[in-house]
Amino acid sequence: MGPPKPLTVGILTDSHLEEWQVRAIEHLQFETGVDVSLVVSYVDEFEPAAKSVALNTRDCLGLVDMGLFLDFLRRRDAWALVLAERKLGWIFGHDEPLAYQRAVEDVECLTDAKRIPCEPRSEGAWIELPGAVVDRVEEECDVVVHFGSRLVRGEILTAPEYGVIGFHPADIRKYRGLGPELLFLNGEATAGSTLQRLDETVDGGEIVAFDTVDIRTCYTLWEIEERIRAMQIRLLTDGIKNLQDPTVEPTLVSADELGELYYNTDRQRLTFSASLAAKNLVGRLKQTVIN
Repeated sequence: MGPPKPLTVGILTDSHLEEWQVRAIEHLQFETGVDVSLVVSYVDEFEPAAKSVALNTRDCLGLVDMGLFLDFLRRRDAWALVLAERKLGWIFGHDEPLAYQRAVEDVECLTDAKRIPCEPRSEGAWIELPGAVVDRVEEECDVVVHFGSRLVRGEILTAPEYGVIGFHPADIRKYRGLGPELLFLNGEATAGSTLQRLDETVDGGEIVAFDTVDIRTCYTLWEIEERIRAMQIRLLTDGIKNLQDPTVEPTLVSADELGELYYNTDRQRLTFSASLAAKNLVGRLKQTVIN
């Protein structure tokens, strides 16, 4: 038996990719020779357009930042406290280079891919792609990588031969929904990341690849997230290789084995967000003393 045939890969995302996602695609192309044939991008109504500007402006506090902060306060969302702490950390030099955002059209490694702008049907946190887009994906892609923040359902999940795969920045057998935040608050020694074949559950799909990283020397949530992002760059390639290997079967996780589901709405609670912001601040002080 010869080497496996390179897969044709599609990317499903919103209008921007984070730096680690771009590097993951580049690493995948270099290591496997896959053809990224199609990019389907959609507008995420949950994410304000100004967010990418705020994420890429690290050295000062600007009007965009103030606008986003006030928007959170208007919605009585206590997560504004955590975002304010994060911004202050950036200003004082605590960078997160793998979280920088790039517009999809500016990503060089996707230059040769066909582009399909898409307006999915939205219901709560879920999106469902139009039939015409699903048909294109089925015709042109062996597998789709979902990098967007929305939950995906519908025929797109089974249209490619190997389905749609996506990351959850934690072990789905322990933390679903919120992940790194709870790892940090609970003082875990390691952080996991799950590359899963998506189904119509929240973080309950088959595990295509999984790995962990030591976080005992991380002082803030943001350091933990950066370590997870760095791990995921390689993990995408591992997952695609596993899909190509007939001797490797994705791990089906039963309902009893899945971890508890922690909802994103927990971020809106003052006790949760205040605890997280306070622990981050204490961590920064410890880091300053040690360094």
